[in-house]
This record gives sequence, C-alpha cells and structure tokens, in this order.
Amino acid sequence: MNDVSRDDATLRRFLHGLPGVDQVGAEARAAGLATRSIKTTAKAWAIDTAISMVDLTTLEGADTPGKVRSMCAKAVHPDPSDPSVPSAAAVCVYPDLVATAVDAVAGTPVEVASVATAFPSGRAALSTKLQDVRDAVHAGATEIDMVIDRGAFLAGRYLQVYDEIVATKAACGDAHLKVILETGELATLDNVRRASWLALLAGGDFIKTSTGKLTVSATPPVALVMLEAVRDFRDRTGELRGVKLAGGIRASKEAVRYLVMVNEVVGDEWLTPRLFRFGASSLLNDLLLQRHKLSTGAYDGADYVTVD
Repeated sequence: MNDVSRDDATLRRFLHGLPGVDQVGAEARAAGLATRSIKTTAKAWAIDTAISMVDLTTLEGADTPGKVRSMCAKAVHPDPSDPSVPSAAAVCVYPDLVATAVDAVAGTPVEVASVATAFPSGRAALSTKLQDVRDAVHAGATEIDMVIDRGAFLAGRYLQVYDEIVATKAACGDAHLKVILETGELATLDNVRRASWLALLAGGDFIKTSTGKLTVSATPPVALVMLEAVRDFRDRTGELRGVKLAGGIRASKEAVRYLVMVNEVVGDEWLTPRLFRFGASSLLNDLLLQRHKLSTGAYDGADYVTVD
C-alpha cells in the first residue's frame, strides 16, 4: 500500500479509483441499522460499553483549570455513587490544559487527549502545527486529535495533506494520532471515503468525523462510510485502525445505534475503546441517566448528573 503515496499523481489515481459511494444506498442502510431493537440485558451492556468509549471533552475559549479538573473527576468516576460504572476512555482538552488533565487523572486508566494542528480550522504553517503537537505531547498527552487542511484536500492537494499527517504522526512519538476529517465540510460521501483512506494510508491510528464546531458533524451515513474504510483497510493490509464519532451525539439511543452499526459493519472486534470512541461533552450524562433507569425502573431528575 505504501507505493500509492510516492507522488501526487499516484495518490490521486488511487483515491479516485476507490469505488464510488451510493449515497441513497448508504442512507438506506444506515436508517435500517437504526431500527434494530436491543433487549434489556444487551442494552445495559451497550450503555456501559458506550460509557467506556467516551472521550469527555471541553474545548471552549473559557475553559479553566478548575473546569478541566472537574471534568477529569467525572471521567474517572462518572457516577460517584456507583463504582460499577466504568471510567470514560479519555478526556480531551486544549494543549495548554494538558498538564492539568494529566495531573488530575494520574494513576487511572483515563487517557489524556489534546486537539492540535491549529484546531479547529487547520489553517496554520506546518511548523506551527507540529510545535502544537510537540507541546501537547511534552505536557503528557497520550493521544493527539489533529485536523486536516480541508482547503488543501478540497483543492485536490492530496499529497500535501498526506505529508502533513505523516509529519504529525512523527511528532506524536508514542502518542496515538486521531485524524479529524471535518466531514461536514467535505460535501460528499465520496470525499469522506477518500479522506478516510488518505488518513489511514498516512498512518492515522483513528479517523474522526468532526471538530464538533460545525452544525453538521457525525451522521449515520458518514459513520457507515468511515467504518467501511477501516474494514476495507484491514482487509487489504491486516492493520486495525479506529473510528471516532464526534459532534452532535447527545442521546444514549444514538450511541447504541452506532454500536449496532459498528458490530454489523466491522464486527465485534471494534467494540472496544481501543478502536471506537465517541467525542462528547453531554452524551455521558444521558448514558448515566439511562443506566440508572434500567437498574431502578424510574427516571431520575436532571440533578442526578453533574452539569457540564
């Protein structure tokens, strides 16, 4: 597979040679998977699995160390009254707050992720982007969520995007790299497929839908296409890569539907935080409410969970 990136023409030929996406068919299949019913025992498992896959996120200009510490405490113990609730997969913060997060989750299984590479626009010099990554890793981030230059991708400068991902991966060192495609700006599912493959070929450990800063973020058809990409990449290379859905996923029922899709499209091997994540700030609250409802038979008031 490495020879497809040896020059821009070869890379372009490969990406445009991928099978086209049947948009109507993708939408129909995604809608069909959303109708699958799940029994109570399976639902309880799915909710706990979804909790364990959450990257609990705060990416606001007004973020403070206190807010990050509070979020980290929630990620480690989502429901302090119930120790059987699993921890979240990670917390995700801006690079300048990584050290605060690292200190707050020390000694726990919660990873620290940081957005980088001029998040959310991706519009900066490569040297600036790479320094952003190095700063986050130096502060202790174990995962980096980078954004691709969508302008370069949409202009067809695929090798530029590829080279930036490769350089970012190198700057990550031992940290895992999640490549944000910002699918809401890619316009077509064909572009989502091409961007997914481009990120995988360049060494991304995960492909991620969105920054969460656009109105249109993760959608079922987009998730379907990205899952098909990691499945087909596995079939060609034998390598397992992850998918992260971010932006607009707030309800437990949505998360469970996506887990059904994961199981159907790529298989239960991906039903682990190592290969599938939800990037969210409010999803965890609904998962906790639904979990408590399953165990007690009654809905709790809004004050059962903390306000994010």
